[in-house]
Amino acid sequence: MLKQEVKDRFISIVGEENFVDNNASLLAYSYDSATQYQAIPDGVVAPRNNHEVAEIVRVCNEHKVPIVPRGSGTNLCAGTTPVEGGIVLIFKHMNQILEIDEENLTMTVQPGVYTKDVNEAAKSVGLFYPPDPGSQHISQIGGNISENSGGLRGLKYGVTRDYVIGLEIVLPNGEIIRTGGKLAKDVAGYDLTRLYVGAEGTLGMITEATLKLIPQPETKKTMLALYHDLEAAAETVSAIIANRIIPVTLEFLDQSTVKVVEDYAKVGLPTEAKAILLIEQDGAPEVVERDIEKITALCRENKAFDVSVAQTAEEAEQLTSARRTALSALSRLKPTTILEDATVPRSEIANMVKAINEIAAKYDLNICTFGHAGDGNLHPTCLTDARNKEEIELVEQAFEEIFAKAVQLGGTITGEHGVGMMKLPYLHMKVGEAGVEAMRNIKMALDPNYIMNPGKVFARERVVVNK
Repeated sequence: MLKQEVKDRFISIVGEENFVDNNASLLAYSYDSATQYQAIPDGVVAPRNNHEVAEIVRVCNEHKVPIVPRGSGTNLCAGTTPVEGGIVLIFKHMNQILEIDEENLTMTVQPGVYTKDVNEAAKSVGLFYPPDPGSQHISQIGGNISENSGGLRGLKYGVTRDYVIGLEIVLPNGEIIRTGGKLAKDVAGYDLTRLYVGAEGTLGMITEATLKLIPQPETKKTMLALYHDLEAAAETVSAIIANRIIPVTLEFLDQSTVKVVEDYAKVGLPTEAKAILLIEQDGAPEVVERDIEKITALCRENKAFDVSVAQTAEEAEQLTSARRTALSALSRLKPTTILEDATVPRSEIANMVKAINEIAAKYDLNICTFGHAGDGNLHPTCLTDARNKEEIELVEQAFEEIFAKAVQLGGTITGEHGVGMMKLPYLHMKVGEAGVEAMRNIKMALDPNYIMNPGKVFARERVVVNK
């Protein structure tokens, strides 16, 4: 519960209309897309500029009030659940594209800008912002940066971190700093820009970002490859990469996912296939044509029973859009949908897919698998019901085994969703206890009062887990 003195100071900073603490508003900001986690905040604050953010942070630091920055709440790791109460900071007023610099190929934005608006603004001047998380139509760029979001185009173009070249940050003590800038080279001290991308709001508040843009690709082609054997599809992914072809998109969907997506999107996906690969290539027309021919041959060599290329831009867009609906489609089937993102080296895709299926059978769970197979980022998705405590225990055991297998194969517990609260118990699997402690030391050096999104990434105190 916030003291009246603290409330009054927030209201004096942002105005009465930009501070709310009624029950309906607090409930609305008590959870995000990881709906099995929920915690009620004490207030919701909507600053209008970076100076108001700085003043709010100073008040929180002085009174040790937890502060959780939040975009649209589309993250899947409970990264914006206010687990220790305090205030949720939203950026509905800080939603402007401040500049598009065509000479330096950059765009400067505030954190509340929607990702789709960044994409469309870049496209309007013949440029391209590649990161495309599945939630891009409703996610905000500040959230993308905090979670280092990926997307379908990650194989060829990378993730959000690869396109953030400068930040304005409010530190936990309320001071404002700028990192990076419109530079091709900059080695002046520690790379604070990269430190804050993916920090999940635990080290400070991002109030402005400078993004790198690239020229718009000349053309694009989209194709589907169908398989009777799930592992053959996975082996095709390895074959494509081994032949030094890097498609812009190389997506994998198993039969269970295909059936659900087709029932939802109704675009004519082949539900008889045990697995499908959705493949896109972009670039110069002659390069795209050559790569599509090579990829077609590799798919057939690896037992694809059908390979087809979209004949129109509309058909291609339908296929890609259908893939983006996978989570929405699956979430209709059971009250609780747990979507994870175990990631392995591309060469281990087939082994990881096989392991997921074996683990699902072991625990008698319904786990559908899809994801960005080209960069090894798989999304095993369990359809369950959080009210069934016995089954949820089995789900947790299954995912612990999936994470352990991913790490054993040289992978990680999360490729793009972040740690948040969901992966907190497993972080040591990837980075070791010494790695967790190093991260905690950075956190405590910058945020000694532990006000910035507490309870995320690791526990407040050091806890050694023997698993």
